[in-house]
Amino acid sequence: MQEIRFHGRGGQGAVVASKIIATALTQEGNFAQAIPEFGVERRGAPVVAYLRVDSDKIWIRSKIYNPDHLLVLDPTLIDAVDITSGLKKGGVIVINSDKSPEHYKELTKNFVVATVDGSEIAVKNGIGSRTAPIVNTAMLGGLNKALNLVKQETLLEVVRKISPVKPENNVKATQEAYDNTKLMKKREG
Repeated sequence: MQEIRFHGRGGQGAVVASKIIATALTQEGNFAQAIPEFGVERRGAPVVAYLRVDSDKIWIRSKIYNPDHLLVLDPTLIDAVDITSGLKKGGVIVINSDKSPEHYKELTKNFVVATVDGSEIAVKNGIGSRTAPIVNTAMLGGLNKALNLVKQETLLEVVRKISPVKPENNVKATQEAYDNTKLMKKREG
């Protein structure tokens, strides 16, 4: 079983992102769960969502304490909360950032980092506003590039189907992020 934790802020679409990727995974014959965790439920507040995927039925119904990977929709959360709490060594962290993966030196010591500028891609595609971009579909493109969870065509099809507004813009953002995700260079030795 693979477990992924999504870190975002209210209004960025972390919960919808977990639902979209879970739907794509089940469409390809996997078993998947998308689990939201709600707290203060206000725009801008930290939000967490979870995704489990396996080839067998999943009976666990709890939040994820020791994820294999992370998706970070807002890079300011890196300094605001302990995003790596419980993250398995060697796990992949996909970060919404215009910086290279190597910029996150502290994270690259124990984890594999990938970055994609989901905010700029969302704004370019008219998803949200410059001050409040909705980055979820762009970040799913980055997540899929880094982890190869599903066929990209399947993901795009589900994004088109589930996106509540501007489905074609969301599809474009997902593909653009997939094409522009920067993966951490392999360490030598």
